[in-house]
Amino acid sequence: MQQTWFITGSSRGFGRTLATAALEAGDLVAATARRPEQLADLTERFGERIRPIALDVTDPAAAREALAEARQYFGRIDVLVNNAGYANVSPIETTEDSDFRAQFETNFWGVYNVTKAAIPLLREQKGGLVMQFSSMGGRVGGSPGIASYQAAKFAIDGFSRVLRAETAPFGVKVLVVEPSGFRTDWAGPSMTVHDVPAAYAETVGAIHARLRRNSDGPPGDPVRAAEILVRMAKRRDIPHHLPLGVNAAEGSIAMDRQLLHEDLTWREVARSADSTEPYPAPFPPDTVG
Repeated sequence: MQQTWFITGSSRGFGRTLATAALEAGDLVAATARRPEQLADLTERFGERIRPIALDVTDPAAAREALAEARQYFGRIDVLVNNAGYANVSPIETTEDSDFRAQFETNFWGVYNVTKAAIPLLREQKGGLVMQFSSMGGRVGGSPGIASYQAAKFAIDGFSRVLRAETAPFGVKVLVVEPSGFRTDWAGPSMTVHDVPAAYAETVGAIHARLRRNSDGPPGDPVRAAEILVRMAKRRDIPHHLPLGVNAAEGSIAMDRQLLHEDLTWREVARSADSTEPYPAPFPPDTVG
């Protein structure tokens, strides 16, 4: 079953690897990037099955135009992939507001712009898959130094849950992808590391050091991940969330267990806030000394 993909951030990282995997599987790809000339080698290799398109995801009009071009060229869009994104490192206290907002503009509003522009096309053709790239941080969170990035990823999850509910009657499916560390340039040239004050050396500084500690990079193989996602896109039954990588899989399970434990521990207190429930409810023992 040949599918047509529309992928943002296709010039490098996950986007490029996923575009290549889809093309190698015999699919068609509208590969968008700020600089589509960086995709010239893929055009030479795959010919008319790839359509490079210039796109700045922060521009809503450009998103609509890029999707229209892809639709006109290929006839339909089966898989929409919101992949474009980046992270800079600095503590919340010292992060420039303009930097925090700029990251959020790409990492969340870019997803919003492209998704919103695609909905009428998917609704008209009565189906499609929206694949939203979040991260392990969008499920587990709490990584010092990348607050804007992780806040955007949590926002993508909330946005995607509503999107799934609203578009399911049109045959649209939504998959939130949650990778852990992969060997892309996410923590390389794409990431700006700002000055880390001494007070944050053990938190933000430690995260920064860990990101660059291993010269071989993190264990995640983007080629394997891309192949998994191409296979996933051809299924009828797909999960709502897909952690990718050992840390993502195990970290998500650990977080889910922790949240369930807390919810059960505080269940009666939580229920007592309703006027129909017994009140006051006893608090659980305060075990922290």
